Amino acid sequence: MSNVCNPNNVSGLKQADFQKDINGKKTDLFILTNKLGNEVAFTNYGGALLTIMMPDRNGKLGNVVQGHDSIDKVIASPEPFLSTLIGRYGNRIKHGKFTLDGQEYTLAVNNGPNHLHGGPTGYHARVWDAEQTDAQTLKLHYLSADGEEGFPGNLDLTVIYSFSNENELKIDYSATTDKKTLVNLTHHAFFSLSGLANPTASVENNIVTINADWYTPVDETCIPLGEIAPVEGTPMDFRTPHVVGERINDYSFRQLEIGKGYDHCYVLNKREAGSLTYAAKCVEPISGRCLEMWTTEPGVQLYTANWLSGFEGYKGATFPERSAICFEAQHFPDTPNKGHFPSCVLTPGNEYKQVTIYKFSVEK
Repeated sequence: MSNVCNPNNVSGLKQADFQKDINGKKTDLFILTNKLGNEVAFTNYGGALLTIMMPDRNGKLGNVVQGHDSIDKVIASPEPFLSTLIGRYGNRIKHGKFTLDGQEYTLAVNNGPNHLHGGPTGYHARVWDAEQTDAQTLKLHYLSADGEEGFPGNLDLTVIYSFSNENELKIDYSATTDKKTLVNLTHHAFFSLSGLANPTASVENNIVTINADWYTPVDETCIPLGEIAPVEGTPMDFRTPHVVGERINDYSFRQLEIGKGYDHCYVLNKREAGSLTYAAKCVEPISGRCLEMWTTEPGVQLYTANWLSGFEGYKGATFPERSAICFEAQHFPDTPNKGHFPSCVLTPGNEYKQVTIYKFSVEK
């Protein structure tokens, strides 16, 4: 893995702070730079995003994603999924159990009574093989062994990050298996469009639009009830732009009380399953920074970082509750136990594919 980072990178990260041997695999720092001089930094531990350096409306660069400034801090993060890749199964599986072809599988229970985000040693906590193919592309590869975190099948995974001159961060996922299995991959970027600070500002002033008429309401443990419910007439409705804080504390609406804010999967409006379509938009009005999202996935989990504890991250920035917003492209939670949800089953001979794009810009 030959990789030399520019020591004068605008992220202000040191490559030596990310170089470590973990179980015979090497971690490192990788920086993608586009022709506008903007940067996206990663480590191959969990495919974690460390920085997304973007200008505000005055041209001042700021880091708009929550991350850490050393590999040791990434590994020991109080939020283990902080801006990492997620798998084998993003989101929750009820009681950590599912059945495939009559065989019941049991997974780690790491979120109340449920399995979350592939378990404690999921893809967020694995060292991926990494190759930076050019200044704007990073290719990650990982072979997830049969039985790892309880899931069947050897899953051969490739994730390609690319950073365009239009400030688009594109994530291409592909995977194959040698045994029938479940796959639901996502990226858990914690976006803070105001720019990281001590403390990082609340996202309650962010203006959000989501291209979804429906969502999946959940029970007390955040497992979908099974119904696909209309957003119309509820605080879940972001079909037109709404300020996040406008309705987030309306706990008379039980769904918001359960999640302590937004932590729900939206069913994206799509004419054709698997097509790359517009999913969401988020604007931070003070800085003018804007994020837009496209994905091939059927759903997007809106999470307003309701459980962040205020811990310290990148360059002394702190991350209090609701200081980030996540748009996680995915299939719906607990799909293996909900026969009417779009399937997450992958069989030998077929290929899992996903494309998700996050585009950054400024509204003057």
